[in-house]
Amino acid sequence: MSSNLFSLHGKTALITGAVGLLGKQHCQALAEAGANVVVTDLSAKATQAFAAELKEEHRTSALGVEADITDPDSVQALHRAAIGRFGGVDVLVNNAAVDDVVRDVSKGASGDVIRLENYPLELWRRSLDVNLTGTFLCSQIIGSEMARRGRGSIINIASTYGVVAPDQSLYKKPDGSQTFFKSPAYPATKAAVISLTRFMAAYWGRAGVRVNSLSPGGVENSQENYFVRNYAARTPLGRMADPGDYKGAIVFLASDASRYMTGANLVVDGGWTAW
Repeated sequence: MSSNLFSLHGKTALITGAVGLLGKQHCQALAEAGANVVVTDLSAKATQAFAAELKEEHRTSALGVEADITDPDSVQALHRAAIGRFGGVDVLVNNAAVDDVVRDVSKGASGDVIRLENYPLELWRRSLDVNLTGTFLCSQIIGSEMARRGRGSIINIASTYGVVAPDQSLYKKPDGSQTFFKSPAYPATKAAVISLTRFMAAYWGRAGVRVNSLSPGGVENSQENYFVRNYAARTPLGRMADPGDYKGAIVFLASDASRYMTGANLVVDGGWTAW
């Protein structure tokens, strides 16, 4: 098999949520494969700084652009910036998302507040807006141009929790108490992302645009030891993911190595959903 199948030289990839834990890994993987990279997140300073790192480390072209993916005008401006710099976008990675357990502790989204019985409508709507509407808007605006050009790959980052229900027992501490519960919003929005992926794949297939989703398993990221142990015990490979474990999958979905693949949900989870 030719390694050229995985080459992204001459291609431009745009990644949302690009300065987060996995977002940075996605950017690095695509840069390593030769792509020009558009780094997109809410902070202009952070996106520009990381774009500079990519250029320095990988000798590739990179552009940092601040954007709010829930705002159509902001996404249009992002798209114009990418076109102005690189002429177009060949790969779109819809990675930006909010996850209550990770991000909302300071806002009180823990304990009884985050249980289904009490889950705040505000947090539900925020997850829908970012995780689902943001994916829709970026795909609508950037994917439409791909379809006009007759080529492109859209990769929507979903989750194993879009495939199976969360195991709430993972969050139980050794003393039997439980501070966190996986909220209903994250699994609901990620399942919707998988469904939207299939819709767009069928809709744009004849236009030359491939649309697939990637469902990662849990990533080790300074969680409490008890949670890491619980997760590892629930996973056939016996561990949580390393942040770099998804780099190969991203390059595969972005490149010609997956040229006959669309409408699929690629699960990379250490076997989590196998039992």
